[in-house]
Amino acid sequence: MPFINSKISKKVTEEERIILKEKLGEAISVIPGKSESWLMLGFEDEYKLYFRGDDKEDIAFVEVSVYGSENPGAFDKLTGRICDIFGEVLGIKADHIYVKYQAVSNWGWNGGNF
Repeated sequence: MPFINSKISKKVTEEERIILKEKLGEAISVIPGKSESWLMLGFEDEYKLYFRGDDKEDIAFVEVSVYGSENPGAFDKLTGRICDIFGEVLGIKADHIYVKYQAVSNWGWNGGNF
């Protein structure tokens, strides 16, 4: 039950959104037991972000929520993949991307909780 929400300072085209969706769908599998079949994605583009007191360069803040326990090794790999993906697709430099992880023990779906 992963959810990846991205706040992106620049405009994202529909084509870029589709590519991001596909690449993040593949990348989520670096976390054991997670796959695109349960992945939910959100994209908030043209989000006003400042980094180091400046908004002149493109920036992204990516939040990854997963049901279950933390997996620091897998999270580290996913951060690398996320930075690569946002760099390739949107031209955002890795040092202008923050990735936040949250392991969630209670997750609701389809009228109930897991």
